[in-house]
Amino acid sequence: MESNDRSLTLPANFTHRVRIEALRPADSPRLNGVDEEHVRRLADIYGSLPPVLVHRTTMRVVDGMHRIAAAASMGLSSVEVQYFDGADEEAFLRSVTANIAHGLPLSVTDRKAAAERILRSRPDLSDRSVAAYTGLDAKTVASLRPRSTEDSPRSNIRIGADGRVHPLDRTAERLRAAELMTRRPDLPLRAIVQETGLSLGTAHDVRRRLLRGEAPVPQGRRPATGPRPPAPEAVPDPIPLPAPRATTTPSGSNRSRGSLEILRRLASDPSLRHSESGRQFLRWLHTHFMVDEAWRRQADAIPAHCTETVAELALQCSHAWKRFAEDLGRRRLTDSTPAPFPQTASGSRPAA
Repeated sequence: MESNDRSLTLPANFTHRVRIEALRPADSPRLNGVDEEHVRRLADIYGSLPPVLVHRTTMRVVDGMHRIAAAASMGLSSVEVQYFDGADEEAFLRSVTANIAHGLPLSVTDRKAAAERILRSRPDLSDRSVAAYTGLDAKTVASLRPRSTEDSPRSNIRIGADGRVHPLDRTAERLRAAELMTRRPDLPLRAIVQETGLSLGTAHDVRRRLLRGEAPVPQGRRPATGPRPPAPEAVPDPIPLPAPRATTTPSGSNRSRGSLEILRRLASDPSLRHSESGRQFLRWLHTHFMVDEAWRRQADAIPAHCTETVAELALQCSHAWKRFAEDLGRRRLTDSTPAPFPQTASGSRPAA
């Protein structure tokens, strides 16, 4: 009985016989082209060679130019091929990995040129991922990246060899982790990892930095300069005005939680993250930010004869921060001053 299923599923190793003249030359990573001596060696063992890999949509050779040359030298007009289905840039990646895995080895110069081309077309790939494609080490790829991607917009992500997306700038996530650690010091690190999306190692680093009284974001860390669209939940709430002096002093933990929450909102604000001056301000703020837990951990290290000097320095810094807050308050009042009422032709205000 004839089957109604007209689809045909071919095995992965299915081959076709294709005339050599129908094939297009490879977009090869080999800078010096075909090696004639290698062609002669292949002609001697031609019967044991695997089929040529060909990009189906373009009929361009992906892997096997030396085998085709060997077949032509033997007077053959066709070769066995397997088809590759994928985009052009994927075909080049496959060509590089195939030439790394077998056949005539690519020179270091060939592999570096291939890595530069991959970085230009896929700047989001991580150094380790490009290294896996080209047979170079990740440090070599990292040294090639600046000149390969100088004309490309900087991206905040890298796609690893495992195919997963890894953000470069985790400032907001680090601040969120610091907030959770301050609010709930008994919370396991794995719960913080699940909540923030940080790796376990980064969460450990945030905790160690807080225990040393340091900011949760390392000083001098350079965020990605390219545009990074904020996630919907990252749109910050309005930054609150300085609260009036309370009659009762809030606990240190409450103050720390509030400060960390405000800092997290600032770090998530697109108007700051998407401008160079805004990013510079956030980096400056991270290095000057302090919560009660931080200075308490440092207080015991101050010798008795230095306490007065350090106290004076702390007061001077607090006065500078107060002037900063007062200046920002004046700016906010100026910016929020309502526009004057429009006047009528007679010069009087319109009736309410």
